[in-house]
Amino acid sequence: MRRGLLAFVCAALLSLLAPAFAQSAPAPKLKVVTTTAMLADAVRAIGGDRVAVESLMGEGVDPHLYKPTRADTAKLLGSDLVIANGLGLEGQFKETFAQLGRTKPVVLAAERVPRERLLADEAFKDRFDPHLWMDPALWAEVCAVLRDALSERDPAGREAYRAGHEAYAAELARLAEYAGRVLASVPAERRVLVTAHDAFGYFARAYGFEVVGIQGVSTESEAGLKRIEEVVALVVARKIPAIFVEASVSDRNVKAVVEGAGKRGHTVAVGPELFSDSMGAPGTHEGTYLGMIDHNVTAIARALGGEAPARGLAGRLAAR
Repeated sequence: MRRGLLAFVCAALLSLLAPAFAQSAPAPKLKVVTTTAMLADAVRAIGGDRVAVESLMGEGVDPHLYKPTRADTAKLLGSDLVIANGLGLEGQFKETFAQLGRTKPVVLAAERVPRERLLADEAFKDRFDPHLWMDPALWAEVCAVLRDALSERDPAGREAYRAGHEAYAAELARLAEYAGRVLASVPAERRVLVTAHDAFGYFARAYGFEVVGIQGVSTESEAGLKRIEEVVALVVARKIPAIFVEASVSDRNVKAVVEGAGKRGHTVAVGPELFSDSMGAPGTHEGTYLGMIDHNVTAIARALGGEAPARGLAGRLAAR
């Protein structure tokens, strides 16, 4: 009798406490896997504590050439949501995305931006430049796509994602204002950005620069001697004071241009390394999207004769 009464009391207590336990148990986080670190950084900013985010490509990785590994495939299969840039940036992932799309959402974020906002890839018909993150205002539009994708996969977090995006968009607007201001200080005749490959088209459109990439939009193409000679001639004729290497691209072609200009009597400096297809080291300001662009615009402005604080927008750039 006592044993039966004890069991009854325990069952009653458990039934009373169960709702409390259910309310206190944290909801499982949405598992999001992105291809690039720029996308991962944006998803973390928008999603906050509701998301667990992992990027397949880290510091110094070239997304044009990167091939998914078995470990990458396992991460993608174990996710709730896959987010990629699209527009051909992740050229080796086409079949992987097609297979994943049969079982889970795969969002090609840049491809959801209106076509009229995109730049054509002059080297390939019917293709667009995938480097949208080079313009913070345009990246804010990509971030709106991310907000909507997170909300669709996790409707209960819709308000949190809205608030996260609103706060992040304000940071992007502040960065865009800073970029416009310091880049406008570069003398008009020096607003020519020579880089290893043509990743800065959206930057050029936003800030009134001419961009000369020694390689094309994709690093899958290789610059020949004729192209290098063309860039050398331009650098000498325009008396360009500095050209730039990129963190994720070989500096071989940039060095060839510097050497060629020197043989023609024009000394051109190699400016600070720019971040194009990847961000800086994790845990640093440059290892965030905001820091990546802060570094780029500050370095470009200073190297080409403009005025910008050495430590960037918020004084957080690494000392040089």
